[in-house]
Amino acid sequence: MSVGGDGSGGRTSTAGGLPGHLRGPARSTASHASRPDVRLMLEDGRHFVGEAFGVRGETFGEVVFATGMTGYQETLTDPSYHRQIVVMTAPHIGNTGVNDDDNESERIHVAGFVVRDPSRIASSWRARRTLDDELADAGVVGVSGIDTRALTRHLRERGAMRCGIGPATEDPGELLQRVRMSPSMVGADLAPQVSTRAPYVVRAATDVPYFRVAALDLGMKRATPNALSALGCEVHVLPARSGADELLELTPDGVFLSNGPGDPAAADYAVQAVRRVLDAGVPVFGICFGNQVLARALGFETYKLTYGHRGVNQPVAETATGRIMVTSHNHGFAVQAPLDGVTQTPYGRVEVSHVALNDNVVEGLACLDVPAFSVQFHPEAAPGPHDAHGLFERFRDLMAARR
Repeated sequence: MSVGGDGSGGRTSTAGGLPGHLRGPARSTASHASRPDVRLMLEDGRHFVGEAFGVRGETFGEVVFATGMTGYQETLTDPSYHRQIVVMTAPHIGNTGVNDDDNESERIHVAGFVVRDPSRIASSWRARRTLDDELADAGVVGVSGIDTRALTRHLRERGAMRCGIGPATEDPGELLQRVRMSPSMVGADLAPQVSTRAPYVVRAATDVPYFRVAALDLGMKRATPNALSALGCEVHVLPARSGADELLELTPDGVFLSNGPGDPAAADYAVQAVRRVLDAGVPVFGICFGNQVLARALGFETYKLTYGHRGVNQPVAETATGRIMVTSHNHGFAVQAPLDGVTQTPYGRVEVSHVALNDNVVEGLACLDVPAFSVQFHPEAAPGPHDAHGLFERFRDLMAARR
């Protein structure tokens, strides 16, 4: 059930210790409402009423939509979604439950979760819990049973905006007032909030490490160091506010800049660190937020997208070859750079290497005079697609060439 303000419409184990193939479907133990009792309020006053999903309570964040039909577990645990309320455009979510292997970080990061039709039964040999129970165990407020198609169309027309979820019994005007008092994503410095607190090392998957990579964790997903490890890289992961001295004292063969949440215009600490890395001639590879940080280090500006790119099956063209890749995205900001020709920067010539075919947003940068490049999408994306996974090999080759 949906109502438009403008008149429009603890974890539980399953079957004891039985092996997965002998267990029956996991069933939710969370309590559910028998009638709509939760309100989702947008900052422009439009609101939707649905049923509690996860825990009952109140939450605020920027509401965004994600287009993946699969990968909801990876979405929930992606640090880039920190302080965002995520709307899944696929109507049926949760049918494969939650397992212990697919998390992209130690915890769920979304501020809230919105689905049309949540599965109450998890049917998968890998499932350990239902999605509903996982959200409840993590203290995540959600709402189900609303018209997510109408909500998505509204966000595509009006743009991502602040949002709140609270009891439907409360005065809508009071909830709207708190939504409008909640912080904006513009100017938000969120990377340090989700970054590792202490350095750690991901060993190379090969018998002998071929390269040492210093990775600046701006909200990094687990899949990223694992992808580098598979290529023989020993990955030293450092907190977001680590300076150039801390990166360079590792004598790295390359520096990696990770994905992450927030406004890249607020990450001056990372920009300054990257400039000194570029001055030292160390190869640099950045993805997502890391692409924006590298862009700022090169002298480009960033800006807020209307509703952003989130989810899978996003077509991107490689400008040098015309090759089209189907990619995974999660970004609400983008780089402002000329799509054609070469731009002179303090670090030499730079060109746009990739462009989003849906809206011509810059999706990658290639430095022609220093060993650095970046992309806005996720080549390490789990559960996929993997068209761009070869970019990690490009980084490996760049490090090998510097030797």
